[in-house]
Parts: sequence; structure tokens; C-alpha cells
Amino acid sequence: MPDPGAAPERTRLAWRRTGLSAAAVALLSVRPAFTPGAGPPEWLAAAGTMICWAALAGIALHRAPGLRDPVPAAVPRSIRAYALITVALAVLAGWVVML
Repeated sequence: MPDPGAAPERTRLAWRRTGLSAAAVALLSVRPAFTPGAGPPEWLAAAGTMICWAALAGIALHRAPGLRDPVPAAVPRSIRAYALITVALAVLAGWVVML
């Protein structure tokens, strides 16, 4: 039996979890930029992760009101952008680990 009432709530919670994990990754990626021997690679990684996190937060805030509708409209562009930024954030976090 389908439950359309819970689907928007699950989607909203999934966006929130992704945003919180992205915030944790961004903060951990910024940490090496503040070490005494930090250079341009660390600064670029920190800037990139913070830009990705800000973009994710912006998309999520833009999308959140639409999820309150009983049947939310699909927005493939924002979902695709969210996925690409999440992948970019994972790549940047991997780069920070390799620094």
C-alpha cells in the first residue's frame, strides 16, 4: 500500500542527512588549511569543500518548501546538481586525505 504522506518526509530527512554529513566533511577538510605548514593545496581543498557545502545548503534550502506539498513536484535539475556536488565533495575529501 503506497504511503504518499511519508515520502516527502523521508525525502526531506534524506536531504538533511546529506547536508549534515557534507557539513562534517567540509569542516574536516578545512582543518588542514589551518596547520602551520599549510600551503595552496590545503587552501584550495578548504575553499572547494566550503563552496560545495554552501551550494548543497543553498539547493536544499531552495528545495525544502516544495517538499511540504502533499505531492511534491520532481525537480530533476536540483537532484542532479545535488548529486554532482556530493560527488565533488567526496573527491575533494579524498584529496584532503591524500595530502
